[in-house]
Amino acid sequence: MTEYLPEGRRIATRHNKHYLSGIHNIEAAKNEGVILEAPCLMCDTEHNLIVDLAGIKGVIPRNEGAIGIEEGTTRDIALISRVSKPVCFCVSDIDKSGASPVVMLSRKKAQLSAVSDYISKLKKGDIIPARVTHMEQFGCFVDIGCGIPSMIPIDSISVSRITHPADRFYIGQDIYAVVKGREEGKICLTHKELLGTWEENASVFSVGETVSGVVRSIEEYGIFVELAPNLAGLAELKEGVQVGDHACVYIKAIIPEKMKVKLIIVNSCPEACVGKDFDYYIKEGRIESWKYSTENAPKFIASDFSE
Repeated sequence: MTEYLPEGRRIATRHNKHYLSGIHNIEAAKNEGVILEAPCLMCDTEHNLIVDLAGIKGVIPRNEGAIGIEEGTTRDIALISRVSKPVCFCVSDIDKSGASPVVMLSRKKAQLSAVSDYISKLKKGDIIPARVTHMEQFGCFVDIGCGIPSMIPIDSISVSRITHPADRFYIGQDIYAVVKGREEGKICLTHKELLGTWEENASVFSVGETVSGVVRSIEEYGIFVELAPNLAGLAELKEGVQVGDHACVYIKAIIPEKMKVKLIIVNSCPEACVGKDFDYYIKEGRIESWKYSTENAPKFIASDFSE
């Protein structure tokens, strides 16, 4: 069964390297209709993509570069932005008339296959792999398979509030997401449901511990410090602390019935000593529903993925 992975996830596999190890294996890939990946070297003046097939020249004609290019519903920036990155494709033809063979490729064919055999069959609540491609203030764009784009709105990235998706993700990061639904034929995603409930996150910490966190907002009544993507605590006000600082905090109290963690900031600095990787509580399968809030908590946060 074909795996419709985000671009970049296939290029280093033994399967991919085998088919690109010579012209005879590339011919076999053509006959078998397999999806392969290779680095895009350039986008020429006619917006054809030139691909390096382990020393053999590959060409993805402009109209075969992505779904919607020929119809005008996809802009050419979708092609230009692939330079210096892996691209997926199916082998269409091999021209052996010159001194060296030239292999004609179709990224569009790989994408159409991904849509018909994978993406069209996704249901609400399905957990899928994705790769971060670019970010805007309002959300994070991801590749959900063969370069097919989707987006996670900023308020669906985590329960702990962030000012920009770059506070949580980085370009090229492999993540997981949950199918929230479809809008105008496109898959809509959410992410926070995979990062645990309040109780799951709070159970990692204990009163009396001193841990690290990130300052997310400063209010008149205190400073919100993120301890985990789905858990923030409120610290007492302290001079010199700024939003985005990495803080060392003492855990003063954990109150499940109010979903509160009380903190004291020991010190803070603008430089991070830890990365943006985080742990998922769920990575596969499907979820019907998710409840973040504790029993009788004053704030109710939940998601329903039932059809």
